[in-house]
Amino acid sequence: MLNRPAVKPERPWFSAGPTAKRPGWSSQGLSHDLLGRGIRAPEVVERFAYGLELTRQVLEVPQDWVLVYTPGSDTGAVEAALWSMLGQRPVQVLAFENFGKQWAIDVRDHLKLEPEVLSAPWGELPDLSRVDPASDLVFPWNGTTSGVRMPNADFIAEDREGLAICDATSAAFAMDLPWARLDVVTFSFQKALGGEAGIGVVAMSPRAVARLDSYAPPRPVPKVLRLRDSEGFDRALATGSMINTYSVWTLEDWIDALEWAASIGGIETLIARTEANAAALGAWVERTDWIDFLAGDPASRSTTSVCLKIVDDRVTALDEAGRQAFVKRMKALLEVEGAAFDVESHRNAPAGLRLWCGCTVETADVVAVTPWLDWAFAHTVAALNG
Repeated sequence: MLNRPAVKPERPWFSAGPTAKRPGWSSQGLSHDLLGRGIRAPEVVERFAYGLELTRQVLEVPQDWVLVYTPGSDTGAVEAALWSMLGQRPVQVLAFENFGKQWAIDVRDHLKLEPEVLSAPWGELPDLSRVDPASDLVFPWNGTTSGVRMPNADFIAEDREGLAICDATSAAFAMDLPWARLDVVTFSFQKALGGEAGIGVVAMSPRAVARLDSYAPPRPVPKVLRLRDSEGFDRALATGSMINTYSVWTLEDWIDALEWAASIGGIETLIARTEANAAALGAWVERTDWIDFLAGDPASRSTTSVCLKIVDDRVTALDEAGRQAFVKRMKALLEVEGAAFDVESHRNAPAGLRLWCGCTVETADVVAVTPWLDWAFAHTVAALNG
């Protein structure tokens, strides 16, 4: 049986949301000046507007796009787009992981539309050649729960008639997003840069804004999802105004993360950090016989939410409940040791491991955690064998 490794990650946080804070983060580094102030106070609105502009700069969002905050993290951001924009055209949904499947359910069962759902097994992408440029398209860029991402945007037509609505919550600030092929891009503070939960962002192209201006959906839209006023797109939202009351503390934490991102080189550096982390974990996978990627095609493997499956015969012989119990035991061992937290797969995904490798994680911590994964596996197999 393997001995306990001598070195632990300095920051053993590998959750896929909320993700690890930026290196060097401290709550004392956040501005406290506006805590307790009214959410409509000019100074507070100005601070929220600064957060939007800094988001645009770091993410390199085109200048003719608009950005707005929504309640409910990325879920709220996606739902705001779906409820406010869909219904004018046919809809397609790419459902190859948990959240894409959820968007398909929402469009069908709650918006009462009839979407064409293009699905795929866990670890694979749907047939992207079936994407129809005349339809609105809803899809995740990166499957947070499946470890599968889009290899490129070639499947989205440049001269499309429909809107491309992209859930980019585990891709933004870590992957190159092809803005010219997208119309709505959503993400949350809690995954993109290790921010606090509760606030989402919707970035919208001129085409998306035009949809809001020209199309009033034939359904009641809850206030917290409402991107339109009586005349079309509610342009006040793009100035730092809020749909409802947001946490100023959460906003200050977001600004802190963005200022860190800008200080280290912006999006290019963030992507490089992410790819270095994923490469370090991938090197371990390649030399380890009991583990493999859930995503079979290297071109579509996520570099943020890296999902892994256990391929050892002693584990694959178990039923799904047994495999889930095996992973939970591994997780418990790692957490008791303080070596790694939250490395289990999503509750709706096949039993396995999932480690966040986004830009706020240090590569040295990814390298340090891998011997602990081997150690936990060996101890769990030993317990399985009695």
